[in-house]
Order: sequence, then structure tokens, then C-alpha cells
Amino acid sequence: MDLIFYDLGMTGGSMLSKGELNNRDLRFLIKLAVKNNFSGNLLQNFLTFMILNDENPFSLECEKDRELDEIIKKFALEDCKIFHELFKLNLKRDDLNFNVENNNSLIGGLTKKFANAASPEELFNLIKNFYADNGVGNFAFYRAFRLDAGEDYLNIEPIINVEDVSLKDITGYELQKRELINNTDAFINNRPANNVLLYGDSGTGKSTSIKALLNDYKNSKLKIIEIYKHQFKYLPDLIAKIKTRNYKFIIFIDDLSFEESETEYKFLKAVIEGGLEVHPGNILIYATSNRRHIVREVWSDRNDMEHSGDVHRSDTLEEKLSLASRFGVAINYSSPNRNEYHEIIKNLAAKSLSADKNLDELLKGADAWEIRHGGKSGRAARQYIDYLAGLEVN
Repeated sequence: MDLIFYDLGMTGGSMLSKGELNNRDLRFLIKLAVKNNFSGNLLQNFLTFMILNDENPFSLECEKDRELDEIIKKFALEDCKIFHELFKLNLKRDDLNFNVENNNSLIGGLTKKFANAASPEELFNLIKNFYADNGVGNFAFYRAFRLDAGEDYLNIEPIINVEDVSLKDITGYELQKRELINNTDAFINNRPANNVLLYGDSGTGKSTSIKALLNDYKNSKLKIIEIYKHQFKYLPDLIAKIKTRNYKFIIFIDDLSFEESETEYKFLKAVIEGGLEVHPGNILIYATSNRRHIVREVWSDRNDMEHSGDVHRSDTLEEKLSLASRFGVAINYSSPNRNEYHEIIKNLAAKSLSADKNLDELLKGADAWEIRHGGKSGRAARQYIDYLAGLEVN
């Protein structure tokens, strides 16, 4: 067995070529089945799983929906001949059949199609069309990711459970949401778009607005990768890894701020707008911050003096302010006024509490709650309603 583009990753690849499967390979298949909710023929599910996840020249070119080079097509067809034989392989082992309650319907459905392909050519077209429609690897299955990086590795790990929230679930902030949507629409549709900074008071829905994009654009090729401040030095490597993929990536930085002594912001500045390389058209940075100017300023930043004694803006201050200016769109989320806060309470209560709640008592309790919990905000409203919902359950 000689697969050109695919690595089956099994201990028994050579044994499969002889029509055999040892117990060590079977244990490997069972572990994979339990982890990914395979149901049915373990070997066939494994083959499908590897086809969908293997990033190689054939799968990556299909993802871009390009006309395939004849050499790539030739070798991919050779691989499909092997896969076609493996899908038809009868290893005469009853323990290859596996059943789970919540099976992986995507794997199961594709396994049936791949196994029933009448020829290697038909299997080739099924695989090619899947890559063109969905992509390959984790990006084909998940929408949200986090960065796991070190000195000698960089992994983009999927976030399996994402918050089920939409922009319409956020009460108020209509102008802010519209500006965010306009920029994201332009990005998705290959029009010029800007990096975005959502700034303002704590708990006003900045982070939730970005998370909501995952659901509002779930039928697009939008992916969001969350990174943290200590990972900024890996940004060039991350961008190099995703800039050639056929997806739209938002790099999400939550609660962005720097103290005077922190210098990681310089990595971010260089990535946003700097260097010789043209910024990739499929990548934007969306960040949230409680501070408009992100980097903490102190009066000593302004103490450069001219001979005349006039105070002028120091180079240090200019450098700090320039980070915020590199976000082409800056959207302010300020704390709601009393009426807006009450509207948030009423909307959340309608979704989470029983209908017989006395409105006056509800709002009076909300006012008392915000005084004890940091002021009027969407977060305080959510916490108050969750508190009341917990009491109802009891």
C-alpha cells in the first residue's frame, strides 16, 4: 500500500495491505470511535475521518476550489484506488462493528457514500466536492478556535462548545451592532474592511457582540481564533499558517490592555500595520478593551520639555496612542441609562422567567442589584435574571 497524499496514522498500515488487522490497531480504532462518536464499521469510519482531516496538496487545492494540476489529480486518483479497495475490504472481524447512541452523523453519512462509491473515480469526485464545499481538517468542522503555541510548536485548537448567542439577543446598541455588521459583511464578501476595536464600559456586550458573529455568519466561511496577550509574539506564525486557507479569519483579542511596563503591544502593532508583506485579505483583528487608548498612559509620558518650557507630546506617548489608531473601526459601548437598563431586564426576563413576574418589583429589584454589582450594564442584568431564574427552579 503506497498512499501519496494521505497518512493513515495507524500502526497496521502494512497489515491492511495484506487484508489483516491486529488487536493493537483495533484498540486504536476503538479509542478513535469513542472520542469522535463513530458508529458502524470502525475501519470505514476511520478511513472517512482521515480523508476529511488530512491536510495535503490535494485537499488544500480542492478547498480553494481551483482547477487541479494534472500531477496532483493523477496521484490523488491513485490514492482513491487504494481507498476504494480499503472501503470494500472484508476483514472478517465481527468486532469491527461499533455502536454509540449519539453518533457522528457527518462521518456516518459520508462513510456510506464513500463505501458505496462504484469506482475510484466516483470516490475521487465525492472527496473533491466535500473539500470544495467544506474545506479540510478542523476548519471544516468547527467555527471557533484558540491558539496553543510554544517555542517549537503552534496549534490551532477547536473550541467545541461555543455560546449560542446572536446580535439580536443583545438589547440596544443598534448603531454599534450595525457598524460591526457592515464591516464584517464587507470582509465576508471580499470588500475592503478594517480591523475593529470595541471599547467602553465593562459588561456592555463588547465580547458578546464578537462571539455572536459566529452564529450570525454560521453559513459563511468565517472562523474566529482567540488569542491572549502573552501569545502576541506568535502572531506572525499564526498568520503565516492561515493566510493561504480558503476561509475568513477574525483573530479575537478580548479585554485588550497594557500596563506601562508591558511591551507586548509592539508585536500587535507590527502585525496590524507594518513590515514589507501585504496584509492577508482573509484575516482581520477584532479586539475589545475597557480603554479607548489601550496602553496605560502616565503623566511622565508628557514631561518632555522644549527649551521654551512648553509641554509637547512625547515620542513615548505617540507610540502608545498609535496602537489604538491602527484599528480602522473603533466602536464605543457605553453603560446604558436607566431606561435602557430596564429594557435589557425586561427582554432577558421574557426569555428566562415565568410570565407572572410583577414588572414593578422586577425593575425595583434590578435597580437594587446594579447598585451592589458595579452599576448598570448588560452583564449585571444577565446576572440578576440568572439569580431570579435559579430561585424559580428551587
